[in-house]
Amino acid sequence: MTRGRYANIIIDISHEKVDRTFQYKIPEALAGILEEGMCVQVPFGKGDHLRQGYVVAVTDHAEFPEEKLKQVAGIVTGSLPVEADSIRLAAWMKRTYGSTMIVALRTVLPVKQSMKPKEKKKLTRLLNAEETRSVLAECVRKHQSAKARVLEELVSEPELPYELVTGKLNVSPAALRSLESQGVIRIESESYYRNPVKLEAEKENGRVLNEEQAKVRQKVLSDFDEGKRKTYLIHGITGSGKTEVYLSLIEGMIKRKKQCIVLIPEIALTYQTLLRFYKRFGDRVSVMNSTLSAGEKFDQCERAKKGELDVIIGPRSALFVPFPNLGMIVIDEEHESSYKSETMPRYHARETAEYLAGLKNASLVLGSATPSLEAYYRASEGKYELFTLNHRPTGGSLASVSVIDLRRELKEGNRSIFSRRLQELMEERLDKKEQTMLFLNRRGYAGFVSCRACGYVMKCPHCDVSLSQHMGGRMVCHYCGYETRQPKTCPECTSPYILGFKAGTEQIEQQLRLRFPGIRVLRMDGDTTRKKDSYEKILAAFSSGEADVLVGTQMIVKGHDFPNVTLVGVLAADMSLNDSDYRAGERTFQLLTQAAGRAGRGQRPGEVLIQTYRPEHYSILRSASQDYRAFYEEEILYRGLGGYPPVVHMVAILITSPHEKRGEALAAGIANLIREEEITLIGPAKASIGKINDIYRFVLYCKSAEYKILTGIKDKVEEYVNGLGPKEESIQFDFDPMNSF
Repeated sequence: MTRGRYANIIIDISHEKVDRTFQYKIPEALAGILEEGMCVQVPFGKGDHLRQGYVVAVTDHAEFPEEKLKQVAGIVTGSLPVEADSIRLAAWMKRTYGSTMIVALRTVLPVKQSMKPKEKKKLTRLLNAEETRSVLAECVRKHQSAKARVLEELVSEPELPYELVTGKLNVSPAALRSLESQGVIRIESESYYRNPVKLEAEKENGRVLNEEQAKVRQKVLSDFDEGKRKTYLIHGITGSGKTEVYLSLIEGMIKRKKQCIVLIPEIALTYQTLLRFYKRFGDRVSVMNSTLSAGEKFDQCERAKKGELDVIIGPRSALFVPFPNLGMIVIDEEHESSYKSETMPRYHARETAEYLAGLKNASLVLGSATPSLEAYYRASEGKYELFTLNHRPTGGSLASVSVIDLRRELKEGNRSIFSRRLQELMEERLDKKEQTMLFLNRRGYAGFVSCRACGYVMKCPHCDVSLSQHMGGRMVCHYCGYETRQPKTCPECTSPYILGFKAGTEQIEQQLRLRFPGIRVLRMDGDTTRKKDSYEKILAAFSSGEADVLVGTQMIVKGHDFPNVTLVGVLAADMSLNDSDYRAGERTFQLLTQAAGRAGRGQRPGEVLIQTYRPEHYSILRSASQDYRAFYEEEILYRGLGGYPPVVHMVAILITSPHEKRGEALAAGIANLIREEEITLIGPAKASIGKINDIYRFVLYCKSAEYKILTGIKDKVEEYVNGLGPKEESIQFDFDPMNSF
């Protein structure tokens, strides 16, 4: 029996909604040749008209009786390679991360359907001024007041915008058509692109690169010219000019007639990044993110396909803009967890960009002041080429960092969220008209419980993670299910000050106004940035000096450049340190180092205060000294001992069900299936949140040094679950998870 006798095909993918596939027989002439992602011609519809389509799967399973299936007509060579590459990318994501093909396709297609082009209409006068006055007089005589109004304007202006005439002059389209039929005017229509970039900025030339920066530019571009396609990691201290290196590299790519994608971790960074790129490359730069309308997204993709854009900027979804001539992908702040999708397929932008760069014969550049352990580990193994930038081009030095022990503050009677030293330094900044940023290292309310007196954190006796605070005074381990009651006093020092941290950005803003009457405060968090353009408005207001203090969560410490900020205060540095997660130490180091990098970026020196209940923790100590290498050496040792990524790969399998017992039974069945493999299995156990919207959740973790073994397990589990027939249970896979289920 010949393998792969049928092809599942999506028809005319660039114009139709991606909602289903059609199955065709593969003719003998194409047996063994037809592959996923190929562009083919197939008979379609009642008239069997030949239509273009894309192969999304080759299978031996016929979904219909064979006599009812039509046959693939042939392979289309050389047409629409971008769409074909999108299919290949989606197929790779399905294989690598687990999902349905349709879901993977929807992920890689920035637009799902074509949109009508925007049209700009205008009225052009066909008669000279004297002839127009004559027609005007005739209209006045006949009391045709609407026609008279437009002709009166056309006497002095030979062209008028259509919207002005129908709106402000209140002239009906029928009256205009009548004038057109008389040969008095011509109505012209011109289509134009919706452009989400509304900037006016003078063009800037590139800055002169220092020796370290120039070395990166020369090596990457010379490799490209020699046909070498690599992944490069730029590890540069905060303020070392990584963005200038990206600009210089992209300039080189544009000279080589290549297009570039620049990924940034947050929509909040779009405005500042876009401004720098726009000043350099003008209107051949655009953006792609979730705030764009469907029409704006469609038009940016059309501009990209037609070669009218050189650079697209945006978060991870910008990776899928269909550039036909892609030369380089840049991932700035590559360590950020937002590059990992939290919905199926749970892809990571870094790995996906590597695959896409291979497909498009492009280079990949990663940059960060605090690289992810995955990227640095690969660089240390020689899989990535590492560059280090240790100097600031402006000549400025890194901010001085002090660690404040909040346990001592409490003992000495200060119960405020602001340490005495922070209050003193803020008063100084207010006197000097300099700005302060206060970073609250938290997301939502506290998940952990700690002692304010000695810094003790409630931990699971079976796992090296903190217990999570639940309703009703319960403390639960999200890894093994251990449960206990929240104590009234600290088990370590018997202090009554053992509780979860409840301060939020809003409370901090209120406390600032009480402590410093008349202070001007801007707040940047999930509540204040819900509306379109709210990020830009807050950042622009702070940048122009409309506030003394910017208070915010993680979004304020990522990549922003404010020269007048000379003080950064990190409140509750322990928050991320006590996540129920093996990445807690890494996240804390990254956040604190990034926060420290916001101070002293101008000519004046900066100061950073890190407030913590655990000043002795290596993550806090290394971030205070801003020593990434020392942190990496210690953290990678712990990862190796604990069997965690990047030393060992891991896949989390989430089982969800509306029925607790059936979900539990399916989880147990999958566990029994996996136990046959030579891997480490943890679970099954209830997920960290055991029930959401009456859906029960169970999780298993599998560990192996070989990624392929885990993808093989994924395939085996999918086959097992599909073989059980229709059911209400579902499964999800998360490879090398950034967060626990």
